[in-house]
Amino acid sequence: MNISNELKIANWSEQDRPREKLLEKGKATLSDAELLAIQIGSGTRELNAVDLAKLILKSVNNDLSALAKMNVKELTKFKGIGEAKAINILSALELGRRRKDFVSGRKPKIQCSRDAFNALQGKMLDLQHEEFWILLLNRGNTIIDSIQLSNGGVSGTVVDSKILFKHATEKLASGIILAHNHPSGNLTPSQADKTLTKKLHAAGDIMDIPILDHLIITDDGYFSFADEGLLTL
Repeated sequence: MNISNELKIANWSEQDRPREKLLEKGKATLSDAELLAIQIGSGTRELNAVDLAKLILKSVNNDLSALAKMNVKELTKFKGIGEAKAINILSALELGRRRKDFVSGRKPKIQCSRDAFNALQGKMLDLQHEEFWILLLNRGNTIIDSIQLSNGGVSGTVVDSKILFKHATEKLASGIILAHNHPSGNLTPSQADKTLTKKLHAAGDIMDIPILDHLIITDDGYFSFADEGLLTL
């Protein structure tokens, strides 16, 4: 018996092959490993694409967010994953991340911190470095624009208040929501976060463009300075 032939997906029954299963039963019926196997395409002499996908997922405890944080070099450490396959995997995961950032072409209205979080989370999902973003709002609290001000390392990023308020005045914004991510997953604001928030809030009062909130965002949730009464402390 040829074991390597048994492992080939082409030798499986059609209903068990990932591509055929998707066509026959729909994408929702496929497991994470089967969906990943479609991106991989083919396995090795020892492992078919599905088993190789299972091995990769096992390495991140079946956490797709952790998988999305891997890079090409890390993925190519798996036998059977070359640069092209690694790029396929990361491209598919990035499309999924960007989907969270799309709101059917409609600019949402911000009525609470959760709305701001929903508008921004997709931009910061799966990042391993800090980024600082702003939401610019009109008088009706509808988003005019979302702008990345800076990106930095794993524990901090620099914000230039002059550039921040330049964007706000050019867009004729009536309010600003600040946001940055904590790659560590820790939602507790640092003293630097508090000092920056207080500084920008004071500058917004002078410019007559109020800082309405500052969010700290992680993959799993957020912290709102406004909700916690910390905007001016």
